[in-house]
Amino acid sequence: MKQNKIAITGGIGSGKSTVARIIRSLGYPVYSADEEYALVLRDQTVLEKIGESFPVVKDGVLDRKALSEIVFSDKEALMRLNQITHPVIMEKLLSKMTEEISFAEVPLLFEGKYESLFDNVIVVMRPLPQRVSSVTERSHISEKEVLDRIQNQFDYANNDLSAHTIIENNGDLSLLEDEVKTALEKILRSS
Repeated sequence: MKQNKIAITGGIGSGKSTVARIIRSLGYPVYSADEEYALVLRDQTVLEKIGESFPVVKDGVLDRKALSEIVFSDKEALMRLNQITHPVIMEKLLSKMTEEISFAEVPLLFEGKYESLFDNVIVVMRPLPQRVSSVTERSHISEKEVLDRIQNQFDYANNDLSAHTIIENNGDLSLLEDEVKTALEKILRSS
């Protein structure tokens, strides 16, 4: 049985999780790098490595808020954290994707250069103002904090993504559902 592993990615506030929920509602297994990240942060070996690089681990407990403040305002700090956590996250994520067709929501796919680990990549695109508005409402952080996070992420707008499946999210859920179904048909036909 050939396995078809498909990544879902996009910038913060693009609607990756909504696309993942739609795909899951269509009966496909969808895994989450963020869920794996939460589990990885409980791993004492990983916590020790984080503690060696950042002053955010005390008595084996991670101060996630302090870590977020550090890495989302400093691109190099974010890269150091990703070098510690991403290989472990990706290994655990891929090991769970055993079905014939499975999906994984991977926010930092391009930053980690993990796209080659997947047979297909779905990129969720959304206009910047809608992304900022969505994240400020969801995460209760300032517009400046959202823009800082966007600045530290892969630049989806100015990179060639033509090798991947693009889903445009303008904020209308029924249109997004149609976009997802069209994208899935295209991917499944080509696999």
